[in-house]
Amino acid sequence: MEIDLALLADAATIDASGKVNILGVFDHISVSQFPAQHGRISLVLRVTGGTNEIGTHEMGIRLTDPEGAEVLSLNGEMHLGGGPGVTNGIRIPHVLNLDGMVFSGPGRYSFDVKVDGEHQVSISLLVEGPVGDPGLSAGVRRGRRQGAS
Repeated sequence: MEIDLALLADAATIDASGKVNILGVFDHISVSQFPAQHGRISLVLRVTGGTNEIGTHEMGIRLTDPEGAEVLSLNGEMHLGGGPGVTNGIRIPHVLNLDGMVFSGPGRYSFDVKVDGEHQVSISLLVEGPVGDPGLSAGVRRGRRQGAS
């Protein structure tokens, strides 16, 4: 089993056919002050597995700050299920909406994902503070995303 898609976005949904719709993929945010609260972060994952992995699996998601301290820890179960005639594997998308996340300071944060206790993927999020240039419109000129305050 592996995670073959892992990213952060402004919004994401999964439609009835299992198609993932993703809006505003990002890996860094610029904020005007700390602590900074971000409206929504959608954590998008897709788990793939063989038919021999059908069943219930433990999933853990841990967010750590730049010093490695735990900011958030989520644990739960996911079920990989195959319908009739499934022979060449299973792909299950997941969207986890994290509303109102608070970042205490600048630096590189990390979302670490485990399945059945085994590390699968890490997603990095760089949180930047004020750059000291009031003429720099929210970091947009440097390709930075503004959204938290």
